[in-house]
Amino acid sequence: MMIEVKNLKKSFGNNQVLRGIDVEIHKGEVVVVIGPSGSGKSTFLRCLNLLEIPNEGSIVVEGETITDKKADVNKIRQKMGMVFQQFNLFSNMNIMRNMCVAPITVKKTEKSKAQERALELLRRVGLEEKADSYPQQLSGGQKQRVAIARALAMDPDIMLFDEPTSALDPEMVGEVLAVMKELAASGMTMVVVTHEMGFAREVGDRVLFIDEGRIIEENEPRLLFENPQNQRTKDFLAKVL
Repeated sequence: MMIEVKNLKKSFGNNQVLRGIDVEIHKGEVVVVIGPSGSGKSTFLRCLNLLEIPNEGSIVVEGETITDKKADVNKIRQKMGMVFQQFNLFSNMNIMRNMCVAPITVKKTEKSKAQERALELLRRVGLEEKADSYPQQLSGGQKQRVAIARALAMDPDIMLFDEPTSALDPEMVGEVLAVMKELAASGMTMVVVTHEMGFAREVGDRVLFIDEGRIIEENEPRLLFENPQNQRTKDFLAKVL
């Protein structure tokens, strides 16, 4: 088991966003999280690496209770790569520096080794020739592929994706999803919040449908999409499929 979440609750002021999430995620599993806007999907994901601090409940990552006050947050985050909706690349650094800054500063990797690994990862996402470019010279799809490669440069055990294609033009979505599919096929443990139902159906091992801060239904993609058990799931899928 890679991640175990028990009774996870999160509020912002009087707004209770997560109302008791329980889930287990296993090594090599691709778990896709779907649901309407405002349902708590991104908050759930951000709690997994403590970008949001839960109010209640526990999160265990690879046997370590990360919600424990004594947990080393920075060490935990090294195990989890995070890819955001808005890329979050450093605009004042070229792509090579974007790729190398965390391995060099956080993991104390030698510069030459960090650069070698960065080129290998850029090659993997089809952007080796962009190493000297700056983010503003790249398309949205290219930026997101760099963001994925940058997260992989820390050699994480788990990858978290927060709506990685929602800021992209439709024709760029495919190139990012192709990289994510290749990553899933390589055995990476992934938790993906997305509106891309085709990706969820094709790549997910399991789909969680979250609404109003609770997991309403979870199942393997074929069963959840073709034969949802909960009326709320049926209503949602009728609108998006």
